[in-house]
Amino acid sequence: MISFIGNRPALQIGPYQVLDYDTAWLDDAIMRAAKAADHEDFPMAAEIRTGIELYLENRCPLRLLKLEDLFERMRKMLVKIGCGPIAEKLQPLAPPVTVSLIRAATAAGNGFELAFFETLRAELSELREAGAEEIRYIGLRESTLILRGQSKWTKPCDALLVEIRSFLDACDKDERSFSRTLRLSVEA
Repeated sequence: MISFIGNRPALQIGPYQVLDYDTAWLDDAIMRAAKAADHEDFPMAAEIRTGIELYLENRCPLRLLKLEDLFERMRKMLVKIGCGPIAEKLQPLAPPVTVSLIRAATAAGNGFELAFFETLRAELSELREAGAEEIRYIGLRESTLILRGQSKWTKPCDALLVEIRSFLDACDKDERSFSRTLRLSVEA
């Protein structure tokens, strides 16, 4: 059985579902929209976030809510309370997303590192387009073993591990095609 935090629905962010999330990122999204609408001193962000939390925990009939749908509801809420300019500037922002490298490695298979890296690149792009700015990768060592077809750690595993970390570091620093910053973290 899946346990939902505070009875909140899971959020669909690109191909991923986030179950365990707080709502601090909603404040960031609201304040960014307020700033873009030249309302940097917008005092109602906390109240709007509280209203969204109440909706998610008590009124949302869905068990899975697309991030875009949540932000569309937020826009309607902002328009309803007379904050149309802020609603127009509101852009989806996702809570932190956890991505398993093991899944990508299993899909790519033994010896298919290029497919693995292309899968990661495509997933990262899709997550960023969906509003993700903070992505945590897990399963680095296990994915390395899968890609090398090994059950025990070897010298070639060390080399591939460094290559995967370098790839993710490069993705973390590549800001040319996106206006938002990106924070990636990798756990072994």
